[in-house]
Amino acid sequence: MDFNTIPAKQLNDYIGKYNTVIIDLREEEEYMKGHIPTAVNIPYERLEHYGNKLNKYNEIILYCDRGSSSLLAARSLSKLGYKVINIYGGFHSYRGRVSTEMNYLWNLNWRMRESVLILNR
Repeated sequence: MDFNTIPAKQLNDYIGKYNTVIIDLREEEEYMKGHIPTAVNIPYERLEHYGNKLNKYNEIILYCDRGSSSLLAARSLSKLGYKVINIYGGFHSYRGRVSTEMNYLWNLNWRMRESVLILNR
């Protein structure tokens, strides 16, 4: 399965969009310093654990610091049947509004929410 790659300047089109999950693949410390609004934090190293628990009906937007980890993650998730968009250049190339507010994957099942809450402590 394929995935799309878009420039960071197009991210504003997806922030707050229904059935879209923006995932920040950076470490929690980087996420807490600032991230794209509405993005949830699942560090790249932990994504494999959650790969089969994400909602396949959602559009999943992935970004990391500069784009290499999100590219690898996009390949993996697209092979599992997810609708994935990779952000070219990652957070480093994003010039929009930045948030420090913690976000959670409320649209997933309860067990997944508990896991994300634990990860984001």
